[in-house]
Amino acid sequence: MEHQNLQHVVVIGGGVAGALAARSLSKKLDPSKHTLTLINSRPCFIHLTASARMVVTPEDHLEDRAVIPLDRLFQHGIGTLKVGRATSIVETGPGKGGVVVLEDGDEIPWTVLILALGNSWPGPLHFPDSVQDLRTHINEWRSEFERARHVVVVGGGAVGIETAGEVKHEWPDKHVTLVHSDGMLLNDAYPEKFRKALERRVRAQGINVLLQDKVAIPPEGTIGVKTARGISLVDADLFVQAYGARPNTELIATLDRDVITPQGLVRVNKHLEIPNHPGVFAAGDIIDWPEQKQAHKAVEHVPVVVGNVLSYLEGKPLREEYRGSPETIVIPVGKDGGSGFVDVIGGIRVVVGDLIVRNVKAKDLSVDRARETLGYKQ
Repeated sequence: MEHQNLQHVVVIGGGVAGALAARSLSKKLDPSKHTLTLINSRPCFIHLTASARMVVTPEDHLEDRAVIPLDRLFQHGIGTLKVGRATSIVETGPGKGGVVVLEDGDEIPWTVLILALGNSWPGPLHFPDSVQDLRTHINEWRSEFERARHVVVVGGGAVGIETAGEVKHEWPDKHVTLVHSDGMLLNDAYPEKFRKALERRVRAQGINVLLQDKVAIPPEGTIGVKTARGISLVDADLFVQAYGARPNTELIATLDRDVITPQGLVRVNKHLEIPNHPGVFAAGDIIDWPEQKQAHKAVEHVPVVVGNVLSYLEGKPLREEYRGSPETIVIPVGKDGGSGFVDVIGGIRVVVGDLIVRNVKAKDLSVDRARETLGYKQ
């Protein structure tokens, strides 16, 4: 078939949603009819579930295992990885495709576009693009945590709780304080019973928890700080920002600024297609959907997007619909356990403790499973 008659599927973003969508499509597309390109700013996938432990301790060498090359992602002879940053999206017209313009000036044609750009975090989880810079970043944070006498983690969501737990597990005698602006850890997407159980588990780890309080992240090198409520943390010498994740939707604004909400999320319909832009889909943390931003949610977006991409390419109506799912979360507090709120059976959700959390997540952080999913069989 002539190259100009090929249909071009382009995925932007190699996180959970983007990588899994690209891998799934590589099994389903016909190389005589389609091309498949994944555009990602780095040549690897970072298994963010393991990131808090990875930046705290060299134990388990997670920088070698949780940073997974994308060279085995594609299957059945279709798929190209383009390492680079996209700077703009050009649409020829609604339903007529267009091109993605890269920082180096390259233009990648698309018939169908999947946007899976994820979130950007401040602090330890603000990972650089190059593998060498990424390793340097990880080692620098490990040194910071090791040197610190009193670590103050600001933000009592999952990232903050896991970071505080990893520090306390690695150095039981180190002073660790977790500061959260709400009256309970996490947010009101989760029931009070679970949030209080999680707080008890965090305190049992020896972590000082300050609720309904705030700390402004001070300049590097600061020793000692007062919280917004006037509590003195006189010997605090490392401050970790674990709040303020920001959806990476600036690129999408080059396509259509009106599809971005005031919160920076991208509007989608029930097919996870961007309104008024046929053939442009979005998945993962960037979508405007009433649910928590978690990896397992992104996993659930993938079959909806992939199914609808295939229908779109065949000129058929979009049939796959995303309906959301119950909120479930498992939070390790170190390697020995933690607390979780999970579906057990038949939609019944319960609070679980150390034994289940350790075996489900805390012990190995699902690293081997992630590697196998991306083509690195154990």
